[in-house]
Amino acid sequence: MSDAIDADLRRRTWELLQPGEIELDGLVVHTDLDGSGETQMHQLTVDVGDIIAEHAGHDPTDTFVYSGTDDPEFSSNQHQGLTLDGEEFVWECQQLLRDGSFDVVFYFEASADTAEILSAVEAAGHEATAIRGDAESPETAVVE
Repeated sequence: MSDAIDADLRRRTWELLQPGEIELDGLVVHTDLDGSGETQMHQLTVDVGDIIAEHAGHDPTDTFVYSGTDDPEFSSNQHQGLTLDGEEFVWECQQLLRDGSFDVVFYFEASADTAEILSAVEAAGHEATAIRGDAESPETAVVE
């Protein structure tokens, strides 16, 4: 991915994390999957969602993926991880086709250990960038 596209995606992710009802951090998972990799994209979404759930204090088996197919406010590539008990928010993601391949942008509560999530996602073999929502600017938001 070119530096300009990567910087734009970091900026857009950071902007979406800005003040809302809850403090959020984000994770951009870069893939080489195109539109023909739907099954792999689904599995990546579930796998990364489970990592986020675990580091946010949830047993991944106590969560499920809601894809909003019955909700007109959801887009076709938008998903949420919710708890089985009470359907509490754990994470949300959007699968974005950029420059011929997908990037999956996840959002989750900032109380989760973002650096540990990044480390676990990378250990699972994925290229990722973590973004702190409380940073002063997109340039200072990247978690190393």
